[in-house]
Amino acid sequence: MSVLLSIDNLNAHHGQLPAVRNVSLQVRQGDILALVGANGAGKTTLLRTLAGAHRASSGTVRWEDVDITHLPAHQRVSEGLALVPEGRRLFAGMTVRENLLVARAAGRRGQWSFDTVLDAFPQLAPKLNAKAGELSGGQQQAVAIGRALMTNPRVLLLDEVSLGLSPLAVQGVYDALRGVMGQGTTLVLVEQDLQRVQAVASRIVCMLEGRVVADAPADQLTRAQITAHYFGAQRPEAAQPNHHAHDAHKEAA
Repeated sequence: MSVLLSIDNLNAHHGQLPAVRNVSLQVRQGDILALVGANGAGKTTLLRTLAGAHRASSGTVRWEDVDITHLPAHQRVSEGLALVPEGRRLFAGMTVRENLLVARAAGRRGQWSFDTVLDAFPQLAPKLNAKAGELSGGQQQAVAIGRALMTNPRVLLLDEVSLGLSPLAVQGVYDALRGVMGQGTTLVLVEQDLQRVQAVASRIVCMLEGRVVADAPADQLTRAQITAHYFGAQRPEAAQPNHHAHDAHKEAA
């Protein structure tokens, strides 16, 4: 599979505080890559930096071998890189229909359209004329993902998919995401539910204090290993990283 995103020694800060430290990894076409780690591990900042919503301090982000490190976020969307941010950030006073259609102008041609998004998220069909701010959390998450899909992304970045949702709503969102995965869209997702991560991810990347400490196929990491990396109780060398792993693993040891 071809490499879509290549990240090399990426650093990002919040003021003087380092949030992403020397992160190097690759995202290949068809990957379902899960980023896991404790709060403050740098997962959200990494996603936002990849999407162009947060400035990189140093290092490079390449899209199909083209340097996009300093490319504005809206141009990355046009290239096929879309972010579903934490907290969803919908236009609360606009209808569901309007929230979906507003993304169409920023996107590319492809398989995702208003109708195909409704096919993937049928729960939105009876809510098209409702204001987004009046929806349940699960419905809002469906609109946020649908809005991103309207741009026809090749890589979809999903931050905290299940945050604040009921178990039933989470299941509904993931049921719909399985259809998205089946269409071949590459996903990079931040998720705290390790059981769900192991069920859907093809690769798992563990972060600790801004660094990548494990990068391996999901079937090569046990729940105990993931948990150990999560809390910094295991050295990265024990994780059997795959061929995408980089020097950042050693630096974090």
